[in-house]
Amino acid sequence: MKLFLCEKPSQARDIAMVLGANQKDDGCLRGHGTVVTWGFGHLLEQAPPDAYDPAFKRWALDTLPILPTSWKLEVKKSGRKQFETIRKLLREATEVVVATDADREGETIAREILEYCDYRGPVSRLWLSALDDTSIRKALADIRPGDSTYPLYLAGLGRSRADWLVGMNLTRAYTVIAKQQGHDGVLSVGRVQTPTLRLVVDRDREIADFVPKPFWELEGLFQAKGSTFKAKWKPRDESLLDDAGRCINEAAARELVQRASDGEGQISRLETARKREAPPLVMDLATLQQEASRRYGYGAQQVLDVAQTLYETHKATTYPRTDCRYLPLSQLEEAEGVMTALLKTDPELSPLRDHLDLSRKSRVWNDSKITAHHGIIPTTSPCDMSRMSEPERYLYDLIRRHYLAQFLSPHEYDQTDVVVKLAGEDFVATGRQVQVEGWRVLFTKAAKESEEEAGGTEGENAGQALPALYQGEVCPVRSLEVMTKQTTPPKPFTEGTLISAMKHAARFVTDERLKVRLKETAGIGTEATRAGIIETLLKRGFLRKQKRALVSTLTARQLIDALPATVTDPGMTALWEQALDVVAARRLPLDEFMARQTILINRLVKHAAGITMSLPQQQPAQKCPDCGAPMLKRKGRSGPFLGCSRYPECRGIVNLGKQRGKAKGVGPQGRGDKGSVANG
Repeated sequence: MKLFLCEKPSQARDIAMVLGANQKDDGCLRGHGTVVTWGFGHLLEQAPPDAYDPAFKRWALDTLPILPTSWKLEVKKSGRKQFETIRKLLREATEVVVATDADREGETIAREILEYCDYRGPVSRLWLSALDDTSIRKALADIRPGDSTYPLYLAGLGRSRADWLVGMNLTRAYTVIAKQQGHDGVLSVGRVQTPTLRLVVDRDREIADFVPKPFWELEGLFQAKGSTFKAKWKPRDESLLDDAGRCINEAAARELVQRASDGEGQISRLETARKREAPPLVMDLATLQQEASRRYGYGAQQVLDVAQTLYETHKATTYPRTDCRYLPLSQLEEAEGVMTALLKTDPELSPLRDHLDLSRKSRVWNDSKITAHHGIIPTTSPCDMSRMSEPERYLYDLIRRHYLAQFLSPHEYDQTDVVVKLAGEDFVATGRQVQVEGWRVLFTKAAKESEEEAGGTEGENAGQALPALYQGEVCPVRSLEVMTKQTTPPKPFTEGTLISAMKHAARFVTDERLKVRLKETAGIGTEATRAGIIETLLKRGFLRKQKRALVSTLTARQLIDALPATVTDPGMTALWEQALDVVAARRLPLDEFMARQTILINRLVKHAAGITMSLPQQQPAQKCPDCGAPMLKRKGRSGPFLGCSRYPECRGIVNLGKQRGKAKGVGPQGRGDKGSVANG
């Protein structure tokens, strides 16, 4: 019996339908000697510390670091029934086809089940980028050998274990230290979560410490052939400018107004050049999250959920958890099929069809740029847009516009650069005249394109409509105006811009040696995990929302100050991600990666034991009557009480509203003793 192991029920149904496995059974679908079964994401999770030693149930510095030598997994309570179904099916299987999502986590979800159940039969890999009928049939005709993707599993194990080591050890260490100093609550630390928090903390402090500085712009209005145009003074004396090229000498600007207001300028340079803008690349998940945040205010997790629904439920778009914005050249052959599906889905696209050249090879078709998945595009399956929610329609429209743009001509315009000489100084102006609208016809003002790949922008940088001018033309001054302006602080992060910062973490690295080692695109987290990390930081009270902005809390800022840079620096975490990529590429053994983590954790726990933290006091500043340590408010069977923060070394308590007594077997270890905070 050939067993297909999928990641989730919806994925299993789609694959089973193509395979003809339509007979429903308990936790699986059967047909023609084939069985399709599924998980619910990860059915297994890292075991808690007390699974290795009951002594680890107590949170204390003297039990750290916790360094498993033989790692244990446990079946999640919510997935036990389905796991037993899979275990039984594996005993009957003669071959297993891993059909989970085509990425590191998908590989890990399936392989950890096979390892846990001690399956030793043949394994192959179904590599899917879309769940429409055509894509599934194409993937089934090209099933890969199992060992071709096995290293992704090793990288997944490295990620999971590294997260556990950092989360379990450092969360316990810093929580215990904080409690000893009177702070109540768990201070979670995570390999990805904490550097992400550091980005927001640094940005908030940059904003808080920002001191605006004045600068001045001098704008002239010049007469030319019955019309006028504006040009700005560009000082030739660099001593008048700051590092950004802004004039910081008001007196010089006003002196120029005094001597040139009644003068005449002369055009000393006039150049016109044809500019071409290539269409924006198709979407990856991070770009989709950024655009949806900017346009509609959607949260990162909301965008991921909606994109997943478009992929799984509507079959309207391809796999969303991708970091790639390019498409394989072979997919160009499917353009006609995609267009046919789009027209059936939305007949209003018909007028556009005549303008599309489906054989056009834009820069998006580039095999050398393809990672585990290609960019997000529409599928060859028609869908029913009337069944989509508003966010689903908006995201679907963004995805299809970026795809259709590949088959329209470049946007072309004539850019004219003008230099007007006045009183020995240069005034500059730029004009733009659109010649070919091209792909920009797809992006109206309501949904204008603003990506770097799109080239020029609207507004001031796009230039004005210049009158017809000629070299040497004399242009009398109509007016000169000095405008006082101020530098502005950086903007706070939104969910969209934080996703971008996580993806390009190398840009925030200040250590020059680290910069050399990092790729420009080195990031923290993955396309699949970044939204969840932001949600975690919000839920744990480290971040809060102010309208669309994300801001850090006082506790978050003080925790970041207490932690060493090794844990908080986005560059260090990006290096870890690079190391995991090397594991996935078979160039670094998993054992060597984990050995490095063990050395690091030993060093970090030793560092934590010697620090003093300054955190908000969340409990009454009452001292223990036995030892004088701060007391923390707790809940017991008889109601609330104050317990010594040094429990279990000291068992002093104060029963609120009652007489002082001793806690018998009840201590303030609190909510930190159960559950994992290692993830992220």
